[in-house]
Amino acid sequence: MQAKRILFVDDEPGIRLTLSEILRLRGFEVRTVGTVSEALCEITTHSFDILISDLNIGEPGDGFTVVSAMRRTQPSCINLILTGFPAFENALAAIQRQVDDYLLKPANVEQIIRMIEENLAGHHQRLAKSPMRLSSLLRENMQEIRDKALLKMKVDPSLAAIELSDGGRVDHLPTILIEIANQLDSARPDEPTNLALVSSYTHGKQRAANGYSISMLVTDTAILDEVVYEMVRGRLLMLDTSNLVIDLMRFNHAIQMHLKGALHAFWAESGGSATRTDRG
Repeated sequence: MQAKRILFVDDEPGIRLTLSEILRLRGFEVRTVGTVSEALCEITTHSFDILISDLNIGEPGDGFTVVSAMRRTQPSCINLILTGFPAFENALAAIQRQVDDYLLKPANVEQIIRMIEENLAGHHQRLAKSPMRLSSLLRENMQEIRDKALLKMKVDPSLAAIELSDGGRVDHLPTILIEIANQLDSARPDEPTNLALVSSYTHGKQRAANGYSISMLVTDTAILDEVVYEMVRGRLLMLDTSNLVIDLMRFNHAIQMHLKGALHAFWAESGGSATRTDRG
């Protein structure tokens, strides 16, 4: 049986030397590097069965960069993280789909070997997950986006002053998110669909009826934008980073088009009332 190939990434020379020799004695082929750039070079020039990476190689979180590159380039590779920060366990929940397992430092050799063997044993059951486009992220996390937007709306001084039910504040978001996701997937992503135009018009008209000012409407829309960007930051390893920049540009354009439509509807519904523009 061909020996399993391991890429070990750690910026501490002593750990690289010691662990790599032990792994070789256990029958593994091991290549070791101490920087992110070296790791990326190895990933693009050699194939691996297992990646073991320190979380903080040079800068905090560098290990995630290595894992992300490995997941995109060699999706069948098992990705393991070593970290000296117990709090990493909380962050792991958000990236569980991309990191297969982790150990807290200082981990002894037997723990590392056991982690490798357990992941190899269960590897045939794990299906490599394709990177997600932003449109899919929006569709699959509408409830979370809605809940986080609601919290932000409740603590914003101007929006909190408007007496509305929770549903009245955020029930429009799923419809808007679906239309933006559809727009991102369309052949002409820079042109809003008819349904997207209807959604923006309905939003602006409803906010006028709710007693919002124009600045409140802008804040209302900016919160959605902020929540989505926060979600993207927390799920970078799940996303198709090769298309992420253009997806975010198109998302930003869609949000701006939505706001433009909502403002037109708001102005028409309020009759251009100065009190609506000055309040808040």
